[in-house]
Amino acid sequence: MHIHPLAVVSSTAKIGPDVRIGPFCVVESDVTIGPGCTLESGAIIKEGTTLGADNHVFEGAVLGGLPQHVHMPEHPGRVVIGAGNTFRENVTVHRAMEVGNVTTLGDNNLLMVGAHVAHDCRLGNHVILTNNVLLAGHVTVEDRANLSGAVAVHQFCRVGTLAMVGGHARVVKDVPPFVTIDGISALVVGLNQVGLRRAGHDLEAVRQLKVAYRVIYRGGLTWSEVLKRLKSEFSDAPAAAFYEFCSTTKRGITPERRQPPTATIKLHRDTESEPQVRAKAG
Repeated sequence: MHIHPLAVVSSTAKIGPDVRIGPFCVVESDVTIGPGCTLESGAIIKEGTTLGADNHVFEGAVLGGLPQHVHMPEHPGRVVIGAGNTFRENVTVHRAMEVGNVTTLGDNNLLMVGAHVAHDCRLGNHVILTNNVLLAGHVTVEDRANLSGAVAVHQFCRVGTLAMVGGHARVVKDVPPFVTIDGISALVVGLNQVGLRRAGHDLEAVRQLKVAYRVIYRGGLTWSEVLKRLKSEFSDAPAAAFYEFCSTTKRGITPERRQPPTATIKLHRDTESEPQVRAKAG
């Protein structure tokens, strides 16, 4: 264990072996830091925070801050973080609103510069939050989801496993697993083919996901019919995750950008501003 003489570490904090704490860090009371963690200069670990092993906290990150809420709780909950996570510069993670509740992060997540995780959020494992991602309170992000730069997620929304959310998207409904969200429209544009391949899913698994995707978005079915077909026809992983996710949504799922075949799209052409094109004599 190496603690720089310019760091401020509470005498009641629990510091594991092989921990490195750099200059100007602050570690408050009621904090547990697991073995092998590194706190770079100026990192702050607030009261009520537990860090597992081998986490790397970069300059200016603040873990365990109080919730941002107009009714500040007298006794807030905690932050519990797993192992092997990376918190880049100026990341913030806030404690749960109520005592007994927890803001949780799993293992091997990467939170890039300026990402914010609000109170009562739940992150799984191998999640990537790119620069300036904003998660409002009570958001759930499942394993291997990837949120691109400046994505904002509304409170109580869920982002499913292996979902890919494009930059600057505003997520206001649940994002089903395995799909890609276009950053401009914030709508679903298909499966996350790259993520599925990198996660090791074989061709048959991807084929089943495509069939289930069409049931959800292109079958012209009512929601109850969608759930019935997902439950009866896709019992094997990974496609079974669609039913598990969709049957528990409370906010509804993000719609697809592609219009159904029966949709009527009215196009407006400003003929006055168009250049006149004359046919060339033959």
